[in-house]
Amino acid sequence: MKLLSLGSGSGGNATLLQSGGTTLLIDCGFSLRELESRLAKADLTASCIDALLLTHEHGDHVKGAATLSRRYNVPVWATAGTSRGCKWHQDSHIHHFHANGASFRIGEVDVTPFTVPHDASEPCQYVFQANQKRLGILTDTGCITTHIVSQLQGLDALVLEFNHDINMLEKGPYPPFLQRRVGGNHGHLNNCQSADLLRQLDHHRWEHLICAHISEKNNAEQLVRDAVQGVDGSLNERLQILEQHGPSQWFAL
Repeated sequence: MKLLSLGSGSGGNATLLQSGGTTLLIDCGFSLRELESRLAKADLTASCIDALLLTHEHGDHVKGAATLSRRYNVPVWATAGTSRGCKWHQDSHIHHFHANGASFRIGEVDVTPFTVPHDASEPCQYVFQANQKRLGILTDTGCITTHIVSQLQGLDALVLEFNHDINMLEKGPYPPFLQRRVGGNHGHLNNCQSADLLRQLDHHRWEHLICAHISEKNNAEQLVRDAVQGVDGSLNERLQILEQHGPSQWFAL
């Protein structure tokens, strides 16, 4: 199993996961033209995508989802709440599941959704399992719950949101209402919250800690690294930080 980010942040999010002959796209927050351009930089095409899984209906996660599904006949997996928040073409092939429902299988990958606190209709995040490896993804979450902690135990790698630094958010360019939304219990994780989650997880076996959805206006790479260092210095050796403006490397498990 391996993972590649096509971009991560408020300007758009899309992540590829591959195992054997199965290629999944998690979220499609770029226009189809931009998605195709980013795929080309990774020597891929949209025709390789077997399924699109959505986390929630916000534009930076679904901007190109309907067009991708229609143009390339890509089936979409989403909660009913997320589906209601999107505008789907009548011919789109949509599978619905409950945000806290049972695991399901797409090709060679087992997918486990789990519910998270975010200001969307029925948001979820995922744990993926293939070839005896487990990868968790957690972004767009306003606070850490005991349910989240339980779902993210026993991983081999984690993609984790480090959206903002509290002080930078308070002193930054966002108006007060947006500061309250981002920093609220249904907004996004700050560096301290993400570090606290790391302390609650058995991270010693992880092959990768991939930091995602980092605000370009309200955070800084060094602050993220400092937060991780404060939990366990050995994590810095396995830490990678995703960026907004282009594809990452492949992360293999």
